Amino acid sequence: MSAVTPRELRLAGLCYLAIIALGLWTEVFVRGSLVVAGDAAATAQNIAAQPQLWRLGLAADLLMQVLDIPVIVVLWRLLRPVNETLALTATGLNLVQTAVLVANRVQLLAALEFATAPAFGVAFLPGQREALAMLAVQLHSQGFGIGLIFFGFACVIRGALIAASGVLPRLLGWGLVAAGLAYLVNSFALLLAPSFAKLLFPVVLLPAFVGELAFALWLVLRPRWSPSQAQY
Repeated sequence: MSAVTPRELRLAGLCYLAIIALGLWTEVFVRGSLVVAGDAAATAQNIAAQPQLWRLGLAADLLMQVLDIPVIVVLWRLLRPVNETLALTATGLNLVQTAVLVANRVQLLAALEFATAPAFGVAFLPGQREALAMLAVQLHSQGFGIGLIFFGFACVIRGALIAASGVLPRLLGWGLVAAGLAYLVNSFALLLAPSFAKLLFPVVLLPAFVGELAFALWLVLRPRWSPSQAQY
């Protein structure tokens, strides 16, 4: 029996929507505006010119990881009655993803330090500093892709459990499965065939955006729900 209440589901949905919004803001409006692909000098100059924006992006990234926790807990409680082993597996995978992403944010601080810290101006030539800042940004992107491998598997498992539950909308489950597969394709392409990944991005992640957004909105806006409905 699930003891998840409507209020808890709404909380998880609101946290999920906040994660999506923060993720879009940091990727599109922060790093998207400051990082110039293939141009280390322009990227370092942009970061140095707007260090506070870079820091705000980092803070938003870390807030996303904090908001991950209530979502993970509620989804574990919601899906545990369907298959406890698989629900726990998805929870563990999601926690690994969150830990990887938190540790990976250090690369963003490294990029900022290389671009702005006076000490590095003494130790390295300008071109070297810029290259190191760009390297840190690129390593962050790779680390992000690695973290999403674990999240991709978690989405596939949760989606399958939702589709099999007979209580939650089956379409939402298949949407999460599609989201997970999209993350897996994108992340493995980044690791194994980077040039191919550039051709896929961002189209390959569209199913992930649609599937996760639909699920988050359902958690917040579903018309009627009572704990008794969650007795699978």
